[in-house]
Amino acid sequence: MTRTWPANRATDERVLAWEFLDFLRKTAVMKVDGLTRDLAAAAPIPTSPKLTALGVLKHLVAVERYWLCIAGAGLDLPSLWKGDPDPSWDLTDDDTPESLIEAYRAEWANAEALKHRDPDDSAADESYTVRWILAHVAQETARHVGHLDLLRELADGQTGE
Repeated sequence: MTRTWPANRATDERVLAWEFLDFLRKTAVMKVDGLTRDLAAAAPIPTSPKLTALGVLKHLVAVERYWLCIAGAGLDLPSLWKGDPDPSWDLTDDDTPESLIEAYRAEWANAEALKHRDPDDSAADESYTVRWILAHVAQETARHVGHLDLLRELADGQTGE
């Protein structure tokens, strides 16, 4: 997978925001790709038993589904956050690096429905602007990519951006 930094002299805010999100998405995938299911499902931090590489990726699938696809674009898709506490971190036996990477990429494709919208537009739920939703998803993704950096290093020693 190839990640590309956005242009240093970017002038189009909408394009720049999507390019940074794409960079972060691909970084998240790179942090999970190549791990065995056991390593990706390991919770190496005793005080955070749900903090696993697979759990982070599964949560990011739910983040994209809700914010970009449902709230942002108004797509008729089921939320992956139904339940309390947040079930998006819970793993099933079917959750593997490959299956969750595929699910994450499917949400990227779904989110294309929002890409053409102007940042000042109201989102489909009319509670937020497209700009706010995109910024929120980017900050959420960046925060969790930081978790994935640590989890990958603890899993197999791999470091790097």
